[in-house]
Amino acid sequence: MRSSDLSKSDYNNYYAPYLEILGDKELKDLLGSQLINFPQFIKSIPNDKLHYSYAEGKCTVAEVLLHVIDTERVFQYRALRFARNDDTPLPGFDQDLFVKASNASHWNKEQLIKAYEAVRQSTISLFSSFGSIELKKSGIASNSSMSVAALGFICCGHQKHHRNIIRANYL
Repeated sequence: MRSSDLSKSDYNNYYAPYLEILGDKELKDLLGSQLINFPQFIKSIPNDKLHYSYAEGKCTVAEVLLHVIDTERVFQYRALRFARNDDTPLPGFDQDLFVKASNASHWNKEQLIKAYEAVRQSTISLFSSFGSIELKKSGIASNSSMSVAALGFICCGHQKHHRNIIRANYL
């Protein structure tokens, strides 16, 4: 499935910037290419910047990276529930609480890369199991309708968004 196959009804407009940043891409190709290039990006971050914050009250680089990983885990779970016809509305999650509880100050680059690769491999495995019927299924998360396919693309766009923020504000 390509990102251009999504309709506005597949996601809340809040997520539009994450989809727009991707351009017109094929989901499985994008998931795979990011599995290669995001760990390379993490490796390129200077060690002295990993626990750096560019302003008071802003996340450190490690916290941003763990946020990307945690968000992908949450979105994977949502995709699985919707693909399996679970119509239970799912609550949102408080990303700020997740960041505070992440213990990011104890993580090094190798641990972050390993965690990212495990999560992304799991995302690839999950989305590879979905056919066109499952990708078109949807459910309610954070009080909004969201399709399985949109969840996959949002994982990719969310990652790219935060990589761009790290480049612009931290490095």
